Amino acid sequence: MAEELETHDGVPVARLPIVAVVGRPNVGKSTLVNRIVGRRAAIVEEHPGVTRDRKELVAEWAGHNFRIVDTGGWLASDEPLAKQITHQAERAMAEADLILFVVDVTVGTIDEDAQVARVLQRSGKPVLLVANKVDDPNRENDVWTFIKLGLGDPYPVSAIHGRQSGDLLDALVAALPEDLPVEVPEDDGTFSIAIVGRPNVGKSTLFNRMVGDDRSVVHDQPGTTMDTIDTIVETPDGPLRFVDTAGMRRQSKVEEQTEYTSVVRALNAVDQADAALLVIDASQGVAHQDQRLGERIDAAGTAVVIVLNKWDLVPTEEREQVVEDVADRLSFLGYAQIIKLSALTKKNLQHVLPALRAAEEAYHSRVPTGALNRAIKLAQERHPPPLDGRHRPRILYATQGAIDPPTFTLFTSRPLPQTYLRYVERTIRETFSLGPTPVKIRVRRRGE
Repeated sequence: MAEELETHDGVPVARLPIVAVVGRPNVGKSTLVNRIVGRRAAIVEEHPGVTRDRKELVAEWAGHNFRIVDTGGWLASDEPLAKQITHQAERAMAEADLILFVVDVTVGTIDEDAQVARVLQRSGKPVLLVANKVDDPNRENDVWTFIKLGLGDPYPVSAIHGRQSGDLLDALVAALPEDLPVEVPEDDGTFSIAIVGRPNVGKSTLFNRMVGDDRSVVHDQPGTTMDTIDTIVETPDGPLRFVDTAGMRRQSKVEEQTEYTSVVRALNAVDQADAALLVIDASQGVAHQDQRLGERIDAAGTAVVIVLNKWDLVPTEEREQVVEDVADRLSFLGYAQIIKLSALTKKNLQHVLPALRAAEEAYHSRVPTGALNRAIKLAQERHPPPLDGRHRPRILYATQGAIDPPTFTLFTSRPLPQTYLRYVERTIRETFSLGPTPVKIRVRRRGE
């Protein structure tokens, strides 16, 4: 079973009480979550349905730590996406130790509020009724209309301004079960994989297959993942952290602030990950934006596995051309393994974990200094650097300065052209079988 990753100031934390924030769309749930955690962690926008997946964060009040789960809006609809979002909210309720039911004082009680209230009454879970958008004292008397929901006295708050949020938090921690033991490892070292790609290429389906849990909303409407969702998966070879990200479009196509924020977070996920699964819709081939995403991954120094998803939709006679196009348009990721699969049917899904483990091993590779310098010397003897005017540059010494990814520093007599540096990189990669990881080469002239 996958375990959700929670962090407090970037440190993984486990076994804390869970508080689920639920309610119909656009009542201010994400704003309240941001107010409680003290930062803009959940995406907030004045459009219903912006929060679609569950998102867990760690919060603290009066010395009590707890997990708070932001959920999508409860939608009384048979539309498939609405049903999935509501299902996620129901699951958050089932897993919670305490539920914050948020209603909108500016709208009053409506049928969907009553439907949620009935579900909460049947759940047997402790519930705090939060009447949000009480932005001034004149609104406070309006909260008593919610008594009819049968969930006790409402707590009037203004999530956006912070009015009476302290009183709500006092009540929240008082209603929590006693804190469970907290495990705060200094650095769990879990290999982190960001699942990235253009919208609607099957990232969330692949994510759900990998974690074995329908945690992200999957739907054929592009852009249903608006945030990043982290999950740790236990495998026979140890844990892996998967990060499902929003689909990335060209900047000119990103018109709304919400989508812009999602793309920024997805790019940050790439920068912070150890590896990336670059998901491409094989039935459409490699697009310009796939190339840009690949370049971002390469620039971040992130190991990468290329996934050609929806392979079953590619006609047999076109498959060879699709692979050739990938090799051509993503040639700068030539070291990456390519996996042809169908996340929907799970065909060839078993090849993903071994590929990621190979990338992880290569990403952590370290080359002995003596063997590195012997390889560099032999490479120069076979193909000396080109003349720089009347002088021929030489690589005097080489050392590996870092891993994650393998990073090498060359100490030279004079500058080396990029073509020769690529030759050196290829030599190092082939000599030491570095495999599916980027390799960084840095050059320092003697005396610098």
